[in-house]
Amino acid sequence: MPPKAAAKQPDAAPDAASGRSLPALSSSSQSHRDAAPPDAEARAVLVGVEFSRGNIDVGGFDETLDELALLAESAGDTPVARVTAKRQAPDPALFVGSGKAEEIKQLVQTFQAHTVLFDQAISPAQQRNLEKVLGVPVADRTALILEIFAARAKSHEGKLQVELARLQYLATRLVRRWSHLERQSGGIGMRGGPGEAQIELDRRMIDERIKATKERLKKVQRQRGTQRRARERNGVFKVSLVGYTNAGKSTLFNALVKARTYAANQLFATLDTTTRSLWLGEAGASVSLSDTVGFIRDLPHKLVEAFKATLQEAHEADLLLHVVDCASPLLGEQMVEVERVLDEIGAAGVPQILVYNKADLLEQDQRPRQLVDVIERAGGVRTPRVFVSALTGEGLAELRAQIAQALQAETPPPAPDFDPRTQAMADAAALQQSQA
Repeated sequence: MPPKAAAKQPDAAPDAASGRSLPALSSSSQSHRDAAPPDAEARAVLVGVEFSRGNIDVGGFDETLDELALLAESAGDTPVARVTAKRQAPDPALFVGSGKAEEIKQLVQTFQAHTVLFDQAISPAQQRNLEKVLGVPVADRTALILEIFAARAKSHEGKLQVELARLQYLATRLVRRWSHLERQSGGIGMRGGPGEAQIELDRRMIDERIKATKERLKKVQRQRGTQRRARERNGVFKVSLVGYTNAGKSTLFNALVKARTYAANQLFATLDTTTRSLWLGEAGASVSLSDTVGFIRDLPHKLVEAFKATLQEAHEADLLLHVVDCASPLLGEQMVEVERVLDEIGAAGVPQILVYNKADLLEQDQRPRQLVDVIERAGGVRTPRVFVSALTGEGLAELRAQIAQALQAETPPPAPDFDPRTQAMADAAALQQSQA
């Protein structure tokens, strides 16, 4: 069981400039876990909705709710029940409709749950309406990820990036915090009610905090840029680990450089970039190896934007080690999501080695030949692929040889001239067919 989150979010965060308080992350009067008694487990009901268009279904239930359960556990919650629904489109008021909301309410009461977690993003109005019907705090996937990031960030830069994402998320949800005041009449000098006045005050405070946080981040980014330029002047070959969260990047990082960075079987165990020197005896030289934050499906755009300084390591790398959990039933979707984020941060053209990790969980005959061999594409482009187990050490020698080969080349391996998303789905289909 992943450890409980370090601390619950406070009801409000003090504003250094004014001494006033900002609304809490959830943009309501409490964190989604504050309904639980002190030192008691926070029991959560999970909700997933599958939207379809005509006869074409979009998405699925089991695997995505498994991931939501891991997110919940990473945030310190204990999932006690799951609810699924199929709809053509979200209900404007309750997202799931009144009948399904009553079903969720019954589960909340039966399991004495303290919170309800939605796998999809819900609007402030839907959140407010659901909390009235269900009688417990409600949070969506975005708020859950932000809470995990807030609990896991350790470095000064990481904390600033999380704070920026938190403020940007909160700025879009101010209206619901003060909706209870809208029934009151406006006072003298007010253009609207006290709710409107409070929203304007909060919006101004948040805008000021966003501006101040961005300025502080710029200073940290300048320092990081200086360090990068120093490595470039020294001619250091830069290698970055990227991949879906919990693919085993940090465990692989530790195995390669004999380090002791934090690694755990949980989502977002690593948020802060760690860089170490990796000696390659095969090449008689060292490279710099960086471990970066993992990606996840529906990663909030504001979070990607806030963490661009950290993700810059991938953008400026000479080589990416795309670490894949080869035992995951969502292998293809996870690879596609990583490629999507790499494209978003401008790193889609960086050469890659596909590292299929957790090979110890697969039998030898479950590894399709086409995933083991180097694949040649049009124009002579070669895409190295290797199966490894960061846990047992299997395949690490081959991986080091692949990195050394990239280092020894006159230029880094060329970027693939095929669509990596299409290839990811082909890889997934081949692997899953072999496991059938």
